Amino acid sequence: MAFLAKVKQSFGTTFGFFADSWAELKKVRWPNRKELTSYSIVVVLTITAVTIYFWLLDIGISSLVELIV
Repeated sequence: MAFLAKVKQSFGTTFGFFADSWAELKKVRWPNRKELTSYSIVVVLTITAVTIYFWLLDIGISSLVELIV
């Protein structure tokens, strides 16, 4: 009987978790199309800049290692 009580309790907490998550998602202020576009552009430009930086750093370190070896 204790096993069934635990199963019932775990399903209750699982459903409670999803209900609470749904309630929190309703509180979120979602960005409009203009904000989303500008945020996406910032993210893509930042990723591109970081990628180029690490690419150049990798080329520099590779050249240094070739000179040493």
